[in-house]
Amino acid sequence: MLLVVSFVVVGTLAPMTGLGAAGNEAPSAGSSTAAECSYPITKTDATGTDVTLEDEPETVVTLTPSPAQTIWDIGADEKVIGLTKHAENLEGSEERTSVSTEAETIQPEIVVDLEPDLVLATDTSYVSEETIETLREAGLTVYYIPEATSLEEVRDRTRLIGSLVGACDGAAETVDWMDEELAVVDAAIDGEDQPDVLYTFFGYTAGSETFVHDVIEAAGATNVAAEAGVEGYHELNDEIVIDSDPDWIITNTNSPEVPEAPAYQSTTAVQNDQTVVVNINELNRPGPRTVDAVTELAETFHPDAYAAAVDDAETPAETDDSDDESEDDELPGFGVGAVVIAALLFVMMTLRRTGRF
Repeated sequence: MLLVVSFVVVGTLAPMTGLGAAGNEAPSAGSSTAAECSYPITKTDATGTDVTLEDEPETVVTLTPSPAQTIWDIGADEKVIGLTKHAENLEGSEERTSVSTEAETIQPEIVVDLEPDLVLATDTSYVSEETIETLREAGLTVYYIPEATSLEEVRDRTRLIGSLVGACDGAAETVDWMDEELAVVDAAIDGEDQPDVLYTFFGYTAGSETFVHDVIEAAGATNVAAEAGVEGYHELNDEIVIDSDPDWIITNTNSPEVPEAPAYQSTTAVQNDQTVVVNINELNRPGPRTVDAVTELAETFHPDAYAAAVDDAETPAETDDSDDESEDDELPGFGVGAVVIAALLFVMMTLRRTGRF
């Protein structure tokens, strides 16, 4: 009898221990998106080169901050051994080797000396194809990631980077999180009037065919620079500012001040104190954290609608949790703890009767 009851007690406690351990881990993605990485893998990069990884890379160097930030977000940061100055905002970056100058110029000789299994760079002005070729000629495996101009492309890049560095599950979970957050924003801005918005930084703006343009639209606003025919990142003239008369002006943390020029100071945005400063690491770097910029802007432009959407999103989750708890109890009103106590009491009574207690 003692052996049988002990088995019941251990069998009851084991799931409780497992749940406790799981509670300390990051939420896992649903089975619909979770994926295991497999090697060898071959992907075509922005230079048209077929890049093959025979095995999962153990060490990675990033030549631009965007892939570095993405690797941190998907939980593979322990693999990064080198990064650039502009990625030094990431936690633990001081423990990695800097591979660029203060001006963000890549130093190929440092990258080569690190002997990484994989080098990641994005298609930007900071990293030329000549630099990529220099590293490849030195025997390094380099993947040149295409530029992202939309949130959908950020999702694709996140999955791509996950598959390259061996963090497919982490990438899938991160994309799930992005989708959940953006679904709340979509619900908030549905049917809302779109304010006219201008983004300005160091005298420039972001027009159509830019990542920032997609962020502004996703937050439920109209990008007046794009409406004025601006494409890409372009110097901003006073005429556009005056003619568009934006309701809101966005700046970033590297260029937080609205210009003092009369063209800006006379806008509806400045007159009504409707300016917002967004973290440049979230707004200008195509990566999962850009979702934070979208939600911040949506909450700024549509505060009441966003608050209501957040409440609506949280309420079903609370109901589901309550239902799950009820269904998990094998005996209604008689939980796992009660079963354990009852079993132990039964053991004590049995031993007392047999004189073995």
